[in-house]
Amino acid sequence: MALATRTDKRPSMTRTLWDSTVGKKTVMAVSGLIMLLYLVVHMMGNLKIFFGAGQFNAYAHWLRTIGEPFLHYEWALWLIRVVLVAAVVGHAVCAYQLSRRDMRARPSSYVHQRARASYATRTMRWGGIILALFIVWHILDLTTGTVHSGFRPGHPYQNVLDTFSTWYGNVIYLVAMAALGLHVRHGFWSAAQTLGVGSATRERVLKFLANALALVLFAGFISVPVAVMTKVVS
Repeated sequence: MALATRTDKRPSMTRTLWDSTVGKKTVMAVSGLIMLLYLVVHMMGNLKIFFGAGQFNAYAHWLRTIGEPFLHYEWALWLIRVVLVAAVVGHAVCAYQLSRRDMRARPSSYVHQRARASYATRTMRWGGIILALFIVWHILDLTTGTVHSGFRPGHPYQNVLDTFSTWYGNVIYLVAMAALGLHVRHGFWSAAQTLGVGSATRERVLKFLANALALVLFAGFISVPVAVMTKVVS
C-alpha cells in the first residue's frame, strides 16, 4: 500500500520575527536606539577636545582600559564595537529588505510610472548610504590611519587636529553630520511608532525630542571641526 504524499503547502508555523515586516521594523528601531545612545556618548567624549590635549588623550586611553583589572586591555572597547557592528548590520539589512519588499508590493500599474518617494523616505535612504560610507572613512581616518597620511598612533588629539586642518576632511565630516541630523530626526520618530511609544497625545513631545536630539547631535559633532578651523582648538 503506497503511502500518501503531502503536496499541500501551508504557511509555516515557525515563521520567525525576522521574517515579518513588523519584526524587521522592530530590529531597525532597537538597533537605531542602540546607535543613538552610542552617538550621544561619543559626542560627549568628542567635546573633551575643548579641555586640551591632556584631557582628550586621557579620555581616549580610558576607553581602552574600561573594566580593568576585571577586563583585559581593550576588551570592553571591542565588546562595544561588536555590539555596534551588529546594530549597524542589522539596521542596514532590514532597511534594504523592507525597501525591496515595499517595491515588490506595489501594484503593477506603478511599473511605468515614476514613484514619488516622500521627503522623509528619500532622506532616510540617501542619509543611510552617506552615513555608511562615512563610517568606513571615519574608521580608516582616525582609528586605523589608513587614509590619514599624518596619522600618529597614540596621539588622538593631534590626529583630530590634522584631519580637520584639511578642506576635504571638513567637507566629508560636515556633510555626514548633516545627514546624521536628518536621519536621527526621522528615525527617532519612526522608532517610537514601531515600538508603540507614539500616540496622538504624545505626538508633540516626540516631535520635539526628535528635533532636539537631531539638533544637539549635529551641533555637538560639528563644533569640533569648526573649532579647529577657527583656531579655537589648536
